[in-house]
Amino acid sequence: MDLIILIGLQASGKSTFYRAYFSATHTLVSKDLMRNNKRPARHQTQMITEALQAGRSVIVDNTNPTREDRAELIQLAHQFGATVSGYYFESSLKQCLERNKQREGREKVPDIAIFTTLKKLVRPAYSEGFDQLYAVRIACENTFEVSPWEEDAATHGK
Repeated sequence: MDLIILIGLQASGKSTFYRAYFSATHTLVSKDLMRNNKRPARHQTQMITEALQAGRSVIVDNTNPTREDRAELIQLAHQFGATVSGYYFESSLKQCLERNKQREGREKVPDIAIFTTLKKLVRPAYSEGFDQLYAVRIACENTFEVSPWEEDAATHGK
């Protein structure tokens, strides 16, 4: 049983990655699916708890830009003995803005949301409690390159 945390800007490929690699094996939890919920963070925690209690693996498909955003998820997973993996989506701002322009309806977010997330985005580190970390890049249409995480000197050991 594991909990996977997707990390990256809006339109960086996180949801497409989930559908391609984990939709058959993991329960999806995403605040994007809770737009009418007045307390999405609380509802997210409840959904993760219920899935882990039932022994199901979970994937959290949000931007998860800060250590604080990820800390609660990691702590919750460890309470249930789940392995915690993080997938960091390495996309440029320009790429995300372009992909966002191609979206329609509720999928499209205001550009300011992407800029705001970029200001908060912190690369993950093993010191946060991750058991596994990966870097993800979009290779071609709906295909991805996934590589083992390499911590830079700035984040190593923090």
